[in-house]
Amino acid sequence: MALMQRRANVRLPPEVNRVLYIRNLPYKITAEEMYDIFGKYGAIRQVRVGNTPETRGTAFVVYEDIFDAKNACDHLSGFNVCNRYLVVLYYQANKAFKRVDIDKKKDELDKMKAKYGINTEEK
Repeated sequence: MALMQRRANVRLPPEVNRVLYIRNLPYKITAEEMYDIFGKYGAIRQVRVGNTPETRGTAFVVYEDIFDAKNACDHLSGFNVCNRYLVVLYYQANKAFKRVDIDKKKDELDKMKAKYGINTEEK
């Protein structure tokens, strides 16, 4: 009960959330191994390990409790797995989709330039 009382009074930074983004994972790691590593810090709702060429070596771990996620992030950032040091970050949707938005805007700009015959290349 004292733990719950203490947790209620703690104010966490705004970037802290239940979803962790993990990079620099060994390509051969399985979801079960991820559960073994990250499950020590609390109940896990979901683990997603990247399997496409662009997402290999990355994973998402979703915890049931935000304090468990914070504890795991604090303790596992820099943890050595198969001679690779893990990079554990809080997932931030606005940063994840920022690159996609920039690429879409560039495509739209190129289409508009082609439509109106504008060439910005200087000679």
